[in-house]
Amino acid sequence: MNFTKFVTPLILVVLLLAGCIAPVRNSMIEPQAGQWQTWVVTDVATVRPPAPPNQEITQQELQELKALVAERDADALAQVRYWDAGAPSYRWLQIALTQIRSKPLTNPRVARGLSLLNVAIYDALVATWDAKYNFNRPRPAQVDPTLTTLVSTPNSPAYPAEHAVVAGAAAAILSYLYPDDAAVFQAKAEAAGRSRLLAGVQYPSDIEAGFALGRAVAAKVLERAAADGSDAIWDGTMPTGPGHWVGEKPIEPLAGAWQPWVLTTTDEFRPPAPPAPDSEQGMSELQEVKTITNTWQTTAKALYWQTFDGIFTDWYEYANQYIFEDHLDTNPPAVARIYAAMSVAQYDAILACWDAKYTYWSIRPNQVDATVVTLFPTPRHPSYPSSHACDSSAIAAAIAAYFPAEAEFLDALADEAGESRLWAGIHFRSDIDAGLTLGRAVAQKVMARVQEDNP
Repeated sequence: MNFTKFVTPLILVVLLLAGCIAPVRNSMIEPQAGQWQTWVVTDVATVRPPAPPNQEITQQELQELKALVAERDADALAQVRYWDAGAPSYRWLQIALTQIRSKPLTNPRVARGLSLLNVAIYDALVATWDAKYNFNRPRPAQVDPTLTTLVSTPNSPAYPAEHAVVAGAAAAILSYLYPDDAAVFQAKAEAAGRSRLLAGVQYPSDIEAGFALGRAVAAKVLERAAADGSDAIWDGTMPTGPGHWVGEKPIEPLAGAWQPWVLTTTDEFRPPAPPAPDSEQGMSELQEVKTITNTWQTTAKALYWQTFDGIFTDWYEYANQYIFEDHLDTNPPAVARIYAAMSVAQYDAILACWDAKYTYWSIRPNQVDATVVTLFPTPRHPSYPSSHACDSSAIAAAIAAYFPAEAEFLDALADEAGESRLWAGIHFRSDIDAGLTLGRAVAQKVMARVQEDNP
Protein backbone atom coordinates (compact mmCIF):
# COMPACT_ATOMS: atom_id res chain seq x y z
CA MET A 1 0.00 0.00 0.00
CA ASN A 2 1.24 3.49 -0.84
CA PHE A 3 1.21 5.36 2.51
CA THR A 4 2.70 8.53 1.05
CA LYS A 5 -0.60 9.88 -0.24
CA PHE A 6 -2.03 9.56 3.27
CA VAL A 7 0.98 10.62 5.33
CA THR A 8 1.99 13.72 3.34
CA PRO A 9 -1.33 15.60 3.78
CA LEU A 10 -1.29 14.67 7.45
CA ILE A 11 2.18 16.15 7.88
CA LEU A 12 1.07 19.33 6.13
CA VAL A 13 -1.93 19.67 8.44
CA VAL A 14 0.24 19.18 11.51
CA LEU A 15 2.73 21.78 10.29
CA LEU A 16 -0.05 24.24 9.51
CA LEU A 17 -1.62 23.83 12.94
CA ALA A 18 1.77 24.22 14.56
CA GLY A 19 2.34 27.49 12.72
CA CYS A 20 5.42 26.21 10.90
CA ILE A 21 4.07 27.09 7.49
CA ALA A 22 1.75 29.86 6.41
CA PRO A 23 -1.77 28.98 5.31
CA VAL A 24 -2.49 29.29 1.62
CA ARG A 25 -4.78 32.17 0.71
CA ASN A 26 -6.75 32.06 -2.46
CA SER A 27 -7.47 35.71 -3.09
CA MET A 28 -5.82 39.07 -2.73
CA ILE A 29 -7.02 41.37 0.04
CA GLU A 30 -9.45 44.00 -1.32
CA PRO A 31 -7.64 44.89 -4.57
CA GLN A 32 -10.31 47.52 -5.28
CA ALA A 33 -10.17 49.23 -1.87
CA GLY A 34 -7.99 52.00 -3.27
CA GLN A 35 -11.10 53.18 -5.13
CA TRP A 36 -13.38 53.35 -2.09
CA GLN A 37 -14.84 56.74 -1.23
CA THR A 38 -12.88 58.63 1.39
CA TRP A 39 -14.07 61.12 4.00
CA VAL A 40 -11.45 63.86 3.82
CA VAL A 41 -8.86 62.96 1.17
CA THR A 42 -10.37 64.16 -2.09
CA ASP A 43 -7.94 62.30 -4.36
CA VAL A 44 -5.77 59.46 -3.05
CA ALA A 45 -3.27 60.04 -5.85
CA THR A 46 -2.28 63.30 -4.14
CA VAL A 47 -0.93 61.40 -1.13
CA ARG A 48 0.44 58.41 -3.04
CA PRO A 49 4.07 57.81 -2.02
CA PRO A 50 6.90 57.72 -4.57
CA ALA A 51 7.73 54.37 -6.15
CA PRO A 52 9.41 51.80 -3.88
CA PRO A 53 13.18 51.26 -4.11
CA ASN A 54 14.76 49.39 -7.02
CA GLN A 55 15.92 45.78 -6.97
CA GLU A 56 19.41 46.61 -5.77
CA ILE A 57 18.16 48.47 -2.70
CA THR A 58 15.51 45.79 -2.16
CA GLN A 59 18.26 43.19 -1.93
CA GLN A 60 20.09 45.33 0.59
CA GLU A 61 16.91 45.62 2.63
CA LEU A 62 16.49 41.85 2.53
CA GLN A 63 19.90 41.46 4.10
CA GLU A 64 18.91 43.95 6.80
CA LEU A 65 15.80 41.90 7.51
CA LYS A 66 17.79 38.67 7.76
CA ALA A 67 20.16 40.27 10.24
CA LEU A 68 17.21 41.57 12.25
CA VAL A 69 15.52 38.18 12.16
CA ALA A 70 18.66 36.55 13.53
CA GLU A 71 18.52 38.80 16.59
CA ARG A 72 14.91 38.10 17.56
CA ASP A 73 14.45 37.69 21.30
CA ALA A 74 11.50 37.22 23.65
CA ASP A 75 10.68 40.92 23.61
CA ALA A 76 10.68 40.94 19.81
CA LEU A 77 8.31 37.98 19.74
CA ALA A 78 6.00 39.72 22.21
CA GLN A 79 5.96 42.91 20.12
CA VAL A 80 5.10 41.00 16.96
CA ARG A 81 2.34 39.09 18.73
CA TYR A 82 0.88 42.27 20.22
CA TRP A 83 0.76 44.35 17.04
CA ASP A 84 -0.30 41.44 14.82
CA ALA A 85 -3.50 40.84 16.81
CA GLY A 86 -6.40 41.87 14.64
CA ALA A 87 -6.31 44.45 11.88
CA PRO A 88 -3.78 47.32 12.24
CA SER A 89 -6.43 49.69 13.61
CA TYR A 90 -7.53 47.23 16.32
CA ARG A 91 -4.71 48.02 18.75
CA TRP A 92 -4.87 51.77 18.08
CA LEU A 93 -8.56 51.87 18.92
CA GLN A 94 -7.75 50.10 22.19
CA ILE A 95 -4.97 52.60 22.88
CA ALA A 96 -7.31 55.52 22.18
CA LEU A 97 -10.09 54.21 24.41
CA THR A 98 -7.66 53.50 27.25
CA GLN A 99 -6.22 57.01 26.90
CA ILE A 100 -9.63 58.68 26.93
CA ARG A 101 -10.76 56.63 29.91
CA SER A 102 -7.71 57.74 31.88
CA LYS A 103 -7.99 61.39 30.82
CA PRO A 104 -11.70 61.96 30.22
CA LEU A 105 -13.25 64.38 27.78
CA THR A 106 -16.91 65.38 27.50
CA ASN A 107 -19.00 62.88 25.56
CA PRO A 108 -19.27 65.09 22.46
CA ARG A 109 -15.48 65.48 22.44
CA VAL A 110 -14.92 61.76 22.96
CA ALA A 111 -17.13 61.06 19.96
CA ARG A 112 -15.36 63.77 17.98
CA GLY A 113 -11.93 62.35 18.82
CA LEU A 114 -12.92 58.80 17.90
CA SER A 115 -14.39 59.94 14.60
CA LEU A 116 -11.22 61.89 13.75
CA LEU A 117 -9.12 58.85 14.61
CA ASN A 118 -11.15 56.33 12.66
CA VAL A 119 -11.68 58.57 9.64
CA ALA A 120 -7.94 59.28 9.46
CA ILE A 121 -7.12 55.57 9.66
CA TYR A 122 -9.74 54.65 7.08
CA ASP A 123 -8.74 57.33 4.57
CA ALA A 124 -5.08 56.45 5.08
CA LEU A 125 -5.77 52.76 4.39
CA VAL A 126 -7.75 53.55 1.24
CA ALA A 127 -4.74 55.56 0.05
CA THR A 128 -2.48 52.70 1.10
CA TRP A 129 -4.42 50.17 -0.93
CA ASP A 130 -4.29 52.50 -3.91
CA ALA A 131 -0.50 52.59 -3.62
CA LYS A 132 -0.12 48.88 -2.90
CA TYR A 133 -1.85 47.76 -6.07
CA ASN A 134 -0.36 50.56 -8.10
CA PHE A 135 3.21 49.44 -7.31
CA ASN A 136 2.61 45.72 -6.58
CA ARG A 137 5.80 45.26 -4.60
CA PRO A 138 6.21 41.61 -3.54
CA ARG A 139 6.54 40.81 0.15
CA PRO A 140 10.05 39.95 1.40
CA ALA A 141 9.39 36.21 1.78
CA GLN A 142 8.03 36.11 -1.77
CA VAL A 143 11.34 37.48 -3.04
CA ASP A 144 13.46 35.30 -0.75
CA PRO A 145 11.64 32.17 0.49
CA THR A 146 14.51 31.45 2.91
CA LEU A 147 13.42 34.41 5.04
CA THR A 148 11.72 33.15 8.19
CA THR A 149 8.53 35.01 9.05
CA LEU A 150 6.78 35.04 12.41
CA VAL A 151 3.31 35.62 11.00
CA SER A 152 1.49 34.66 7.85
CA THR A 153 2.51 36.85 4.95
CA PRO A 154 -0.52 39.05 4.13
CA ASN A 155 -1.91 38.43 0.67
CA SER A 156 -1.43 42.01 -0.45
CA PRO A 157 1.53 43.96 -1.87
CA ALA A 158 4.15 45.13 0.60
CA TYR A 159 4.46 48.84 -0.14
CA PRO A 160 3.58 50.89 1.84
CA ALA A 161 3.25 49.04 5.17
CA GLU A 162 -0.33 49.14 6.44
CA HIS A 163 0.68 48.91 10.12
CA ALA A 164 3.00 51.89 9.72
CA VAL A 165 0.33 53.84 7.86
CA VAL A 166 -2.20 53.29 10.63
CA ALA A 167 0.42 54.02 13.30
CA GLY A 168 1.43 57.27 11.63
CA ALA A 169 -2.17 58.44 11.28
CA ALA A 170 -3.30 57.31 14.74
CA ALA A 171 -0.32 58.75 16.59
CA ALA A 172 -0.83 62.12 14.88
CA ILE A 173 -4.54 62.28 15.80
CA LEU A 174 -3.97 61.16 19.38
CA SER A 175 -1.12 63.65 19.76
CA TYR A 176 -3.52 66.39 18.65
CA LEU A 177 -6.08 65.30 21.23
CA TYR A 178 -3.49 64.79 23.99
CA PRO A 179 -0.43 66.86 23.12
CA ASP A 180 1.25 66.20 26.46
CA ASP A 181 1.43 62.51 25.58
CA ALA A 182 2.67 62.90 22.00
CA ALA A 183 6.00 61.21 22.77
CA VAL A 184 4.17 58.15 24.11
CA PHE A 185 2.12 57.80 20.94
CA GLN A 186 5.17 58.29 18.75
CA ALA A 187 7.02 55.54 20.61
CA LYS A 188 4.07 53.21 20.11
CA ALA A 189 3.98 54.06 16.42
CA GLU A 190 7.65 53.21 16.03
CA ALA A 191 7.10 49.92 17.88
CA ALA A 192 4.20 49.06 15.58
CA GLY A 193 6.33 49.67 12.49
CA ARG A 194 9.34 47.79 13.83
CA SER A 195 7.14 44.80 14.67
CA ARG A 196 6.52 44.22 10.96
CA LEU A 197 10.26 44.17 10.29
CA LEU A 198 10.77 41.70 13.13
CA ALA A 199 7.94 39.62 11.70
CA GLY A 200 9.71 39.57 8.33
CA VAL A 201 6.74 40.74 6.30
CA GLN A 202 7.78 44.31 5.40
CA TYR A 203 10.87 46.12 4.14
CA PRO A 204 12.30 49.14 5.98
CA SER A 205 11.25 51.35 3.07
CA ASP A 206 7.67 50.02 3.39
CA ILE A 207 7.64 51.24 6.97
CA GLU A 208 9.14 54.63 6.15
CA ALA A 209 6.65 55.26 3.35
CA GLY A 210 3.81 54.06 5.57
CA PHE A 211 4.61 56.52 8.34
CA ALA A 212 4.80 59.38 5.85
CA LEU A 213 1.49 58.46 4.22
CA GLY A 214 -0.34 58.06 7.52
CA ARG A 215 0.90 61.41 8.78
CA ALA A 216 0.00 63.13 5.51
CA VAL A 217 -3.58 61.91 5.70
CA ALA A 218 -3.83 62.77 9.39
CA ALA A 219 -2.71 66.30 8.57
CA LYS A 220 -5.65 66.68 6.20
CA VAL A 221 -8.06 65.37 8.83
CA LEU A 222 -6.63 67.78 11.38
CA GLU A 223 -7.09 70.68 8.96
CA ARG A 224 -10.78 69.83 8.96
CA ALA A 225 -10.78 69.49 12.75
CA ALA A 226 -9.32 72.96 13.14
CA ALA A 227 -12.32 74.42 11.31
CA ASP A 228 -15.15 72.27 12.68
CA GLY A 229 -16.34 74.86 15.21
CA SER A 230 -15.39 72.89 18.30
CA ASP A 231 -13.18 75.72 19.59
CA ALA A 232 -16.06 78.24 19.80
CA ILE A 233 -16.69 79.76 23.23
CA TRP A 234 -20.21 79.86 24.67
CA ASP A 235 -21.37 83.26 25.90
CA GLY A 236 -23.14 81.84 28.94
CA THR A 237 -26.70 82.91 28.12
CA MET A 238 -29.33 80.50 29.46
CA PRO A 239 -33.11 80.76 29.02
CA THR A 240 -35.21 80.99 32.16
CA GLY A 241 -38.79 80.25 33.04
CA PRO A 242 -41.07 77.25 33.50
CA GLY A 243 -39.95 74.02 31.85
CA HIS A 244 -36.35 75.11 31.30
CA TRP A 245 -33.31 73.24 32.58
CA VAL A 246 -31.78 74.73 35.70
CA GLY A 247 -28.12 74.35 36.53
CA GLU A 248 -24.58 75.67 36.22
CA LYS A 249 -21.84 75.12 33.66
CA PRO A 250 -23.90 73.26 31.04
CA ILE A 251 -21.81 70.75 29.12
CA GLU A 252 -20.90 71.73 25.55
CA PRO A 253 -23.89 73.99 24.73
CA LEU A 254 -22.37 74.72 21.30
CA ALA A 255 -21.75 71.08 20.25
CA GLY A 256 -24.91 71.16 18.17
CA ALA A 257 -23.21 73.75 15.96
CA TRP A 258 -20.06 71.69 15.30
CA GLN A 259 -19.53 70.41 11.77
CA PRO A 260 -21.05 66.95 11.21
CA TRP A 261 -19.65 64.35 8.82
CA VAL A 262 -22.82 63.39 6.95
CA LEU A 263 -25.75 65.46 8.15
CA THR A 264 -26.42 68.53 6.04
CA THR A 265 -27.14 70.43 9.24
CA THR A 266 -27.40 69.16 12.80
CA ASP A 267 -31.07 70.18 12.98
CA GLU A 268 -31.92 67.98 9.98
CA PHE A 269 -33.77 65.46 12.16
CA ARG A 270 -34.56 67.72 15.09
CA PRO A 271 -37.51 66.26 17.04
CA PRO A 272 -40.58 68.35 17.86
CA ALA A 273 -40.66 70.17 21.19
CA PRO A 274 -41.07 68.02 24.30
CA PRO A 275 -44.30 68.07 26.30
CA ALA A 276 -44.57 70.86 28.85
CA PRO A 277 -44.09 69.64 32.44
CA ASP A 278 -47.57 70.85 33.43
CA SER A 279 -49.29 69.24 30.44
CA GLU A 280 -51.22 66.00 30.80
CA GLN A 281 -48.43 64.08 29.06
CA GLY A 282 -45.72 65.84 31.07
CA MET A 283 -47.40 65.02 34.38
CA SER A 284 -47.97 61.42 33.29
CA GLU A 285 -44.32 61.02 32.39
CA LEU A 286 -43.21 62.52 35.70
CA GLN A 287 -45.44 60.03 37.51
CA GLU A 288 -43.80 57.21 35.57
CA VAL A 289 -40.37 58.32 36.79
CA LYS A 290 -41.58 58.64 40.37
CA THR A 291 -43.18 55.20 40.44
CA ILE A 292 -40.30 53.23 38.94
CA THR A 293 -39.57 50.21 41.14
CA ASN A 294 -35.98 49.23 40.51
CA THR A 295 -34.64 45.72 40.96
CA TRP A 296 -30.98 44.97 41.46
CA GLN A 297 -30.83 44.10 37.74
CA THR A 298 -32.25 47.43 36.57
CA THR A 299 -30.06 49.30 39.02
CA ALA A 300 -26.97 47.42 37.85
CA LYS A 301 -27.82 48.10 34.22
CA ALA A 302 -28.48 51.77 34.86
CA LEU A 303 -25.10 52.09 36.55
CA TYR A 304 -23.38 50.14 33.75
CA TRP A 305 -24.79 52.33 30.99
CA GLN A 306 -23.59 55.40 32.87
CA THR A 307 -19.98 54.21 32.55
CA PHE A 308 -17.52 55.09 29.81
CA ASP A 309 -17.50 51.46 28.70
CA GLY A 310 -21.26 51.43 28.33
CA ILE A 311 -21.29 54.60 26.26
CA PHE A 312 -18.26 53.95 24.08
CA THR A 313 -15.89 51.02 24.63
CA ASP A 314 -18.24 48.07 24.62
CA TRP A 315 -19.87 48.98 21.32
CA TYR A 316 -16.45 48.56 19.74
CA GLU A 317 -15.98 45.32 21.64
CA TYR A 318 -19.16 43.94 20.08
CA ALA A 319 -17.91 44.99 16.65
CA ASN A 320 -14.52 43.39 17.36
CA GLN A 321 -16.20 40.14 18.31
CA TYR A 322 -18.15 40.04 15.05
CA ILE A 323 -15.06 41.04 13.04
CA PHE A 324 -13.05 38.15 14.48
CA GLU A 325 -15.92 35.71 14.13
CA ASP A 326 -16.29 36.63 10.45
CA HIS A 327 -12.49 36.46 9.93
CA LEU A 328 -12.36 40.06 8.79
CA ASP A 329 -9.37 40.80 11.02
CA THR A 330 -7.01 40.06 8.10
CA ASN A 331 -8.75 42.70 5.99
CA PRO A 332 -7.44 46.11 7.20
CA PRO A 333 -9.50 48.43 4.97
CA ALA A 334 -12.75 46.57 5.67
CA VAL A 335 -12.22 46.78 9.44
CA ALA A 336 -11.29 50.46 9.23
CA ARG A 337 -14.44 51.11 7.23
CA ILE A 338 -16.58 49.55 9.99
CA TYR A 339 -14.90 51.58 12.73
CA ALA A 340 -15.22 54.79 10.73
CA ALA A 341 -18.93 54.23 10.06
CA MET A 342 -19.56 53.50 13.74
CA SER A 343 -17.75 56.57 14.99
CA VAL A 344 -19.25 58.89 12.37
CA ALA A 345 -22.78 57.67 13.12
CA GLN A 346 -22.30 58.13 16.85
CA TYR A 347 -20.67 61.54 16.45
CA ASP A 348 -23.30 62.95 14.10
CA ALA A 349 -26.04 61.59 16.36
CA ILE A 350 -24.51 63.33 19.38
CA LEU A 351 -24.31 66.61 17.48
CA ALA A 352 -27.96 66.27 16.43
CA CYS A 353 -28.88 65.43 20.02
CA TRP A 354 -27.01 68.43 21.39
CA ASP A 355 -28.66 70.68 18.82
CA ALA A 356 -32.06 69.62 20.17
CA LYS A 357 -30.99 69.76 23.81
CA TYR A 358 -29.89 73.35 23.59
CA THR A 359 -32.75 74.37 21.36
CA TYR A 360 -35.35 73.33 23.94
CA TRP A 361 -33.34 73.51 27.19
CA SER A 362 -35.76 70.98 28.65
CA ILE A 363 -35.98 70.47 32.40
CA ARG A 364 -34.91 67.25 34.18
CA PRO A 365 -37.33 65.15 36.27
CA ASN A 366 -35.74 66.02 39.62
CA GLN A 367 -35.87 69.70 38.70
CA VAL A 368 -39.63 69.43 38.18
CA ASP A 369 -40.09 67.49 41.42
CA ALA A 370 -37.37 67.52 44.06
CA THR A 371 -38.68 64.27 45.55
CA VAL A 372 -37.37 62.34 42.52
CA VAL A 373 -34.37 60.32 43.67
CA THR A 374 -31.70 59.63 41.05
CA LEU A 375 -29.14 56.81 41.10
CA PHE A 376 -26.31 59.23 40.37
CA PRO A 377 -25.90 62.98 39.85
CA THR A 378 -27.95 64.33 36.97
CA PRO A 379 -25.76 65.20 33.95
CA ARG A 380 -25.15 68.90 33.39
CA HIS A 381 -27.14 69.30 30.20
CA PRO A 382 -30.84 69.55 29.30
CA SER A 383 -33.07 66.52 29.40
CA TYR A 384 -34.60 66.31 25.90
CA PRO A 385 -33.66 64.20 24.02
CA SER A 386 -31.71 61.52 25.86
CA SER A 387 -28.09 61.44 24.72
CA HIS A 388 -27.73 57.77 25.62
CA ALA A 389 -30.70 56.95 23.44
CA CYS A 390 -29.33 59.05 20.57
CA ASP A 391 -25.76 57.80 20.44
CA SER A 392 -26.44 54.16 21.42
CA SER A 393 -29.13 53.70 18.77
CA ALA A 394 -26.90 55.29 16.14
CA ILE A 395 -23.78 53.22 16.77
CA ALA A 396 -25.83 50.05 17.20
CA ALA A 397 -27.44 50.62 13.80
CA ALA A 398 -24.06 51.18 12.18
CA ILE A 399 -22.72 47.88 13.53
CA ALA A 400 -25.90 46.08 12.50
CA ALA A 401 -25.51 47.34 8.93
CA TYR A 402 -22.34 45.24 8.64
CA PHE A 403 -23.53 42.34 10.78
CA PRO A 404 -27.28 42.06 10.09
CA ALA A 405 -27.59 38.75 11.95
CA GLU A 406 -26.88 40.71 15.13
CA ALA A 407 -29.33 43.54 14.39
CA GLU A 408 -32.07 42.40 16.76
CA PHE A 409 -29.61 42.00 19.64
CA LEU A 410 -27.96 45.36 18.99
CA ASP A 411 -31.30 47.12 18.64
CA ALA A 412 -32.38 45.72 21.99
CA LEU A 413 -29.13 46.91 23.58
CA ALA A 414 -29.77 50.43 22.33
CA ASP A 415 -33.30 50.29 23.71
CA GLU A 416 -31.88 49.17 27.06
CA ALA A 417 -29.36 52.01 27.07
CA GLY A 418 -32.23 54.43 26.62
CA GLU A 419 -34.46 52.74 29.18
CA SER A 420 -31.64 52.81 31.73
CA ARG A 421 -31.98 56.58 31.96
CA LEU A 422 -35.56 56.16 33.15
CA TRP A 423 -34.41 53.58 35.73
CA ALA A 424 -31.81 56.10 36.89
CA GLY A 425 -34.50 58.76 37.33
CA ILE A 426 -32.77 61.30 35.10
CA HIS A 427 -34.96 61.26 31.95
CA PHE A 428 -38.59 61.28 30.92
CA ARG A 429 -40.10 58.74 28.54
CA SER A 430 -40.35 61.32 25.73
CA ASP A 431 -36.61 62.07 26.08
CA ILE A 432 -35.82 58.41 25.44
CA ASP A 433 -38.29 57.91 22.59
CA ALA A 434 -37.10 61.04 20.79
CA GLY A 435 -33.47 60.05 21.27
CA LEU A 436 -33.90 56.55 19.86
CA THR A 437 -35.78 57.90 16.84
CA LEU A 438 -33.20 60.62 16.25
CA GLY A 439 -30.20 58.31 16.57
CA ARG A 440 -31.62 55.76 14.15
CA ALA A 441 -32.51 58.43 11.61
CA VAL A 442 -28.97 59.79 11.72
CA ALA A 443 -27.48 56.30 11.39
CA GLN A 444 -29.70 55.53 8.42
CA LYS A 445 -28.37 58.55 6.56
CA VAL A 446 -24.77 57.82 7.53
CA MET A 447 -24.98 54.21 6.41
CA ALA A 448 -26.70 55.18 3.15
CA ARG A 449 -23.70 57.38 2.40
CA VAL A 450 -21.19 54.69 3.41
CA GLN A 451 -22.84 51.87 1.51
CA GLU A 452 -23.47 53.93 -1.59
CA ASP A 453 -19.86 55.03 -1.86
CA ASN A 454 -18.19 51.77 -0.79
CA PRO A 455 -19.07 48.57 -2.65
